Amino acid sequence: MRLTRFIAPALASLIGAYSATTSAGQIDPDTPEGYLKLNRKIQCSLEDNSPQVFQWFGRAYARVPGERDKHLFNLDGMNIRQCVSVDDPERGKGYKMVSREIMLYLDPKTNEVLRTWENPWTDASNEVIHVANDPVNHTNYVRGRDGKDQTFNLEDINGKYFMRFEVPLFYTNPLAGDYQKYVGGTYHATEIFDFNGDTDVLLDADQNVAYPVISWVRIAQWLPWMEMGSRSGLLYFNAMGRKLENYEQLSDTMKKEIEANYPEYTAPPPVSDTRRNETSWTYMKKIIDQRAAEQ
Repeated sequence: MRLTRFIAPALASLIGAYSATTSAGQIDPDTPEGYLKLNRKIQCSLEDNSPQVFQWFGRAYARVPGERDKHLFNLDGMNIRQCVSVDDPERGKGYKMVSREIMLYLDPKTNEVLRTWENPWTDASNEVIHVANDPVNHTNYVRGRDGKDQTFNLEDINGKYFMRFEVPLFYTNPLAGDYQKYVGGTYHATEIFDFNGDTDVLLDADQNVAYPVISWVRIAQWLPWMEMGSRSGLLYFNAMGRKLENYEQLSDTMKKEIEANYPEYTAPPPVSDTRRNETSWTYMKKIIDQRAAEQ
């Protein structure tokens, strides 16, 4: 799961170079500059190098033809990020977002962090590989890839704004072999994202950060560490969360796990980060390769 990688293409940022403020002290959503500022407030902060944290909770289910759906895991996820202003000669002012994220698979009854999982289809005891994607970065600009300026489609209901979008995914699986284009081996999934929050806070030109409530749905293939091969079936995830005011608001479960196993996740990557993005599949490939090298 790469919660931030799929949110970021729909969002953008801009600070100060253009006037996107109305006479009433609100950001104007009908201008390209306003579009970028509003999205950046949702995504990060209008202030450069200002760490922001998201957390979400949910459940994961399996669906196999001819069987009842199974509640496999509970979910506890987080993403920590920051933004910095950038400029492009063709696409104009923009921002670079740098982040890293974790999602823990929890026992559906006890909510304890799973270390092994008893696979009900193969009877194997699988080592659980939690999501630990570092980095998850993105750059966006005042103009889209088509060169056109963008405006924010503000949908307001009783003082609350709403945003929604779907991201269909279909690309070569990083674990596929050299001949997979002949026999298959693509990653096929859909991610669905929704945001909502206070419209007054979002439009307020004097506030650098908006604190949206978020929801995330994912429909995807079996996770690689489940070692399900070509068995029929799929997974679906449903989670909700929000942007937090600070790191300390993360769940105790998440903070303990970070302290024990992911100490770098207390802060986002540096804004100078140029590494390629990580996914659950590329992360798993590194683990498989490491295991093979140690044998």
